[in-house]
Amino acid sequence: MAETEKVEYIPGVCNIGHAEISRRRNFGWITLVITVLLIAVLIWYKVNHWWRLLVFFPAMMSASGFLQARAHFCSGFANKGIFNFGAPGTVKQVTEEASRQKDRRKGNRITLYAALIGLAAALISVII
Repeated sequence: MAETEKVEYIPGVCNIGHAEISRRRNFGWITLVITVLLIAVLIWYKVNHWWRLLVFFPAMMSASGFLQARAHFCSGFANKGIFNFGAPGTVKQVTEEASRQKDRRKGNRITLYAALIGLAAALISVII
């Protein structure tokens, strides 16, 4: 998405603007590095393979950051009934219940996908 494109709140579709999208993408990259480093440390020190399941947590967080950035949608905002297209921290309330329900469904879907990706990463780390 180009910086000059106008974005606006659309229930269940888009609830964050450029600044929030950037924050989530950066979070995705940071937690991806943490995931890779954790796997490397666990392998390097020959820690029991089952401890590698801990990779689930940073991998899920990384996937969540990237999925939210890609979807232009924050699952946490959806659960709180808010959206933000300005500077980080300047949120507005979603007033219509139907819109809040659409947002919660989308947010839950993102969380589920992130959990599945985290689980896949953890299981792969156990078998390598």
